[in-house]
Amino acid sequence: MKKVYLGVDVGSVSTNIVVMDSNKNILDNLYIRTKGKPIEALKIGLRQTRNKLDKDTKVLGLGTTGSGRHLASTMLGADIVKNEITAHGVAALNTVPDVNTIIEIGGQDSKIILLRDGIVYDFAMNTVCAAGTGSFLDRQAERLGIPIQEFGNLALKSKSQVRIAGRCAVFAESDMIHKQQLGHNQEDIINGLCEAMARNYLNNLGKGKDIKPPVIFQGGVAANIGIKKAFERLLGHEIIVPRFAGVMGAIGSCLLAREEVRKTGKTKFLGLDIADSNFNVKSFECENCSNMCEVVKFYRDEKLAARWGDKCGRWSNVQIAKDDEKLA
Repeated sequence: MKKVYLGVDVGSVSTNIVVMDSNKNILDNLYIRTKGKPIEALKIGLRQTRNKLDKDTKVLGLGTTGSGRHLASTMLGADIVKNEITAHGVAALNTVPDVNTIIEIGGQDSKIILLRDGIVYDFAMNTVCAAGTGSFLDRQAERLGIPIQEFGNLALKSKSQVRIAGRCAVFAESDMIHKQQLGHNQEDIINGLCEAMARNYLNNLGKGKDIKPPVIFQGGVAANIGIKKAFERLLGHEIIVPRFAGVMGAIGSCLLAREEVRKTGKTKFLGLDIADSNFNVKSFECENCSNMCEVVKFYRDEKLAARWGDKCGRWSNVQIAKDDEKLA
């Protein structure tokens, strides 16, 4: 019987699932576009994972992370739920034990994590400006008519430096158009955009931070070799891109679930067939106090499974009973 752990990272752009064996080997990894439907993305991902696994495979534990980690935990039955900082830090330490700096750029946000002696001691996140995220690169690649997979390789062909204003997505796009109108070739403009993105990241998230090597580059944007080279030029040292850079959050969740289950000796995972269940979400406004909290009710196969959203715990902390619905 094959024994595995699952790690799930639910973000606004992508949902990632990783399958890991007891020896920390990655057996499979899955990248799915969330498309604003995290429940559907999780069901699709779990079904695909189930189809790839042998029938005698036993899932020993599951961990969740990402902006949709609590939803995923309620759906699937997670043994541990952790934020992205912790999950990415654990995954990086498992890959490069002496890592000091993590650069992480995803579809909708970016973050920098500083570690010393295996402990996270400082971090910063950007969830506001699109200029420092993968979605901005996707948009520019589409506008230029270039597959995003070729973006980085084209940047490496640049022979002339073109400076693009990268502090704002709107200004960067207008500056790119201006440079095109001046006659600069595509490779130079793309390389300028890569440098602008790296410069923007370091000026915002990296400002005042002691960025020491070894540095790991994680997240979907790490696949763009043009961005990697831009960071190396600006920092003056090598950047490490792990083999599974795009799913490091899910890998961290796997590792955390592995440790948690070893402590408890059991798992809360509801099984791979939970992918066939029906899920539904309803909400109501609690009028018990002036906070007027929007309380979310989560149903699994038409049965109330969980509630959240209240500040006081009136709904989320109360055990759900058969006749509990009348309280809502």
